[in-house]
Amino acid sequence: MHLKTLFPRRLRISTAAGAALALLVTGCSHAQVPTSSTPTGALSRPGTLAPVDRAANLRFLTQATMGPSAADEAALAPLGPQRWIEKQFQLPARSHRAQWEAADAAIRAADPTRRAGVNEVLDAFWTQALTGPDQLRLRVAFALSQIFVVSAVDSAVANEPRALADWLDMLGANAFGNYRDLLQAVALHPQMGRYLSHLRNQKADPVTGRVPDQNFARESMQLFSIGLVALNPDGTPSGTAEAYGPDDVAGLAKVFTGWSWACPAAPSNNCFNNGTPGNGVAGDPDRAFKPMVPYPQFHSAEEKRFLGTTIPAQNPADPVTSLRIALDTLAAHPNVGPFIGRQLIQRLVTSNPSPQYVAAVSQAFANNGSGVRGDLKAVIRAVLLHPEARQLAAPTSTGGKLREPVLRLSAFLRAYPHTSDSGQWRVGNTDNPATSLAQSPLRAPSVFNFYRPGYVAPLSNSATRGMVAPELQILDETSAAGWINAMRDNLNRGVGSTGAALNRRDLQRNWAAEMALADKPGALVAKVTETLLAGQATPALNSEITAAVSAIVVPAFNGSNQAAIDTALRNRVFSTLLLTLATPDFIVHR
Repeated sequence: MHLKTLFPRRLRISTAAGAALALLVTGCSHAQVPTSSTPTGALSRPGTLAPVDRAANLRFLTQATMGPSAADEAALAPLGPQRWIEKQFQLPARSHRAQWEAADAAIRAADPTRRAGVNEVLDAFWTQALTGPDQLRLRVAFALSQIFVVSAVDSAVANEPRALADWLDMLGANAFGNYRDLLQAVALHPQMGRYLSHLRNQKADPVTGRVPDQNFARESMQLFSIGLVALNPDGTPSGTAEAYGPDDVAGLAKVFTGWSWACPAAPSNNCFNNGTPGNGVAGDPDRAFKPMVPYPQFHSAEEKRFLGTTIPAQNPADPVTSLRIALDTLAAHPNVGPFIGRQLIQRLVTSNPSPQYVAAVSQAFANNGSGVRGDLKAVIRAVLLHPEARQLAAPTSTGGKLREPVLRLSAFLRAYPHTSDSGQWRVGNTDNPATSLAQSPLRAPSVFNFYRPGYVAPLSNSATRGMVAPELQILDETSAAGWINAMRDNLNRGVGSTGAALNRRDLQRNWAAEMALADKPGALVAKVTETLLAGQATPALNSEITAAVSAIVVPAFNGSNQAAIDTALRNRVFSTLLLTLATPDFIVHR
């Protein structure tokens, strides 16, 4: 790969990008697309893991944080993974909504006609991701945001950015709680109520032919709890039986009727329909994120049958009892442990966990050791401390996962800390696949997330071997080149939106430490690959990058060419970083 293809101009599809894409899809000498992982050689049991070496620590932090930082590494080293997790459980959550509200107040103070929007929600996400001490909570909440999806691509969600910031807080608040409580918080959050249309859902009307909206009822089973087919505890299908059918959807839809805005005059009809009492009386200013409340007059009093459960006909209608029974039924379903557990493994550790791995996580979901079902702390421990998570997958193995674009950028920014001119960490919208990440937090194209858990890339090694690689669903020639385009610009100009005060991008870094190594390409490359590849760079890879970087000539000083010397040294630094970030070794996490 030649440096001239990387720096002078924006890429359509560079040699490096094409190579990265081809290697990711077909397999390569340095890293392979994740397929399956069945470890050989057991480590100690999850409950008795000893502190591990530096490379293993960095690998663990890649799974448990938004990207390893020097501070994370220092905190983990004397503790080991198990004790580090317990300390993370004790850290309080910080509020995305509070940051959004502060940004909104500052914007309105400067210009009363303007308000903060979705961009400020993204600012809050990146602030926490890059600077928050509660990294495990943030990483798990990000994973949950891709299982329990609401998306600002939907205008109804985007029009309530304060509530969208609160959605992140709700996921964070429940990340270490109980799954049953999380499911209720999701079901009653107005952002989900808008996104999946069960806010203001009404009982059937035989006169007009209206039936209850089935959207949330369907997705609460298909995506948020039990999936499409009956599962064994190890996540494998239990025969060919479907997990639910149309009658279950219709019965459960009746449960999700009669829920609407929190309102001072609830359960008045006007509150149900408009969120305000009417007659000029203001509604609750926090109704866009306060849990929805029951309106019995709009709730179906009919018998409700679903998933083998029957809620008898009610007189009067009782939406609270109906909801309790329905959510208890969903949370107790035997599919939930393997279905949700496998997705958490995929989001944090590996795309194709073995049945034994899924079974261990499912068992932790079923019983945390004290008879409690759905304890997400126990599930997280089981995901991160299982021997299959802690064992490094060999380059020729099929373990690991493709690192999704948001986590690639956060890993880079945490490995090489930047400062924010605004203090708001304005990374901004990163949707564009040609020039950015092809992914922005909370902007999935649909309730099915950016990629499906069972996605198989056509013509790939994973397809040939019957395995999945979810993140490959948004990797193609455009987005592979887009990643390199974005990082080339980020290295040269900084990251994020351009600020008016300093006329430069908001996130900046002083590269003096790396510049000091630029006259020693071998040492520079070794340092960068050690940092970004968790100490797993092969000698062949380091040699290849060193040769490319050494080809950048640094002129001899002649008394008046220091600027040219500095430019050449800077190009060596940025080339080393860019070439490392473009490798499958970085993009595929083993």
